[in-house]
Amino acid sequence: MTKTLLIKNARVLVTMDDERREIAGGAVYIRDNVIEQVGPSADLPQQADEIIDAANHVVMPGLVNTHHHMYQSLTRVIPAAQNGELFNWLTNLYPIWANLTPEMVNVSTLAAMSELILSGCTTSSDHLYIYPNGCKLDDSIEAAGKIGMRFHAARGSMSVGQSKGGLPPDRVVEEEGAILKDTQRLIETYHDAGRYAMQRIVVAPCSPFSVSRDLMKEAAALARNFGVSLHTHLAENANDIAYSREKFNMTPAEYAEDCGWVGRDVWHAHCVQLDDDGIYMFGRTGTGIAHCPCSNMRLASGIAPIRKMLDSGVPVGLGVDGCASNDSGHMMGEVRQAMLLQRVGFGPDAMTARQALEMATLGGAKVLNRDDIGALKPGMAADIVMFKLDTIGFAGALHDPVAALVFCTPPNVSHSIINGKVVVRDGVLCTIDLPVVIERHNALAHQLALAAA
Repeated sequence: MTKTLLIKNARVLVTMDDERREIAGGAVYIRDNVIEQVGPSADLPQQADEIIDAANHVVMPGLVNTHHHMYQSLTRVIPAAQNGELFNWLTNLYPIWANLTPEMVNVSTLAAMSELILSGCTTSSDHLYIYPNGCKLDDSIEAAGKIGMRFHAARGSMSVGQSKGGLPPDRVVEEEGAILKDTQRLIETYHDAGRYAMQRIVVAPCSPFSVSRDLMKEAAALARNFGVSLHTHLAENANDIAYSREKFNMTPAEYAEDCGWVGRDVWHAHCVQLDDDGIYMFGRTGTGIAHCPCSNMRLASGIAPIRKMLDSGVPVGLGVDGCASNDSGHMMGEVRQAMLLQRVGFGPDAMTARQALEMATLGGAKVLNRDDIGALKPGMAADIVMFKLDTIGFAGALHDPVAALVFCTPPNVSHSIINGKVVVRDGVLCTIDLPVVIERHNALAHQLALAAA
């Protein structure tokens, strides 16, 4: 039996469709999990099984988060890792993460996804690359199903420990044959290649400084054999560049190309220090980038030249990155930071509010290799968020309510619909008992810190 949902009377309906229409008094009519009609409220059906009045709201496509490490929500603001660049930060945190348990992965995923959903995100990737003490990607996947988030679960991995010239301690790396075997198991068990899929698996060796060239190449072959996407970290900071030149005698972009890690089925996190040749190659091949401005600032990695990347045809989405290098998982906050940081780096016209929102919707969808999310138009997945405008954060900013979402204090949603289901109603998450999750999450975070003391 089908169910219909009507969202009507929006102050502004941001479609992100081919014409980038913004419809005053707009409405969306949904049947089950698919958008059926979009337009002025008077032009759409007036009856539905459920009607949500969006008066005094901006209604827009759900935001897409292209890079995260959700387990890191357990190690926010750890004193030993508050200062220092990427490699220093990692070496301080690896010993703590070595004590992760399956419950910690599960609960931290629920906590991180809650923060994302409440901030406007409806689809997220997550890059889990450390598997001590029986932890599995299944622990994250179970949490995503419970909370109701559209999820691209990236099976990360580290195989080159310090004894082999890598950065991570030997006790947190895996054997490469086991990595590939488990990755195939996950694809065969969970991956849904169909339209409107709620669950996809991504092949995701962690980084050039923690896996071998053989694993990079074999991972690419495995992913293409099964038709799934590839993801890793690349060119994050100056030390990352130096490591690539010393170990491989190549730039990170040259190394990625040499390993087969370019194409529309690949996206790389950060690319802060990607050179011009790399940018043009990514644009030519359709290789995507997850831009994580807050993390890049926190670790002093630099300012990624996103304006140049977009102008060169590179697909770019936004990512909040791990909760221990951002200490926030607020997706609309990341949109704001992306706009502001490009202006600091490249001038006041480098990025507009609407361009930043487009990166967080259509850009993220393209990076994740999806054509069924990121816009409100017939045939798209019913992933829709609503932001209430009569709040103190928007007072005096309603000359342009859409730009206000980005320029003003980052808001939380009043409603979120994911795959046609209301997941947030009147600012309250409906699918889990969030106070209970927060209490358990804090207890586990304390336990994890004590284990490493």
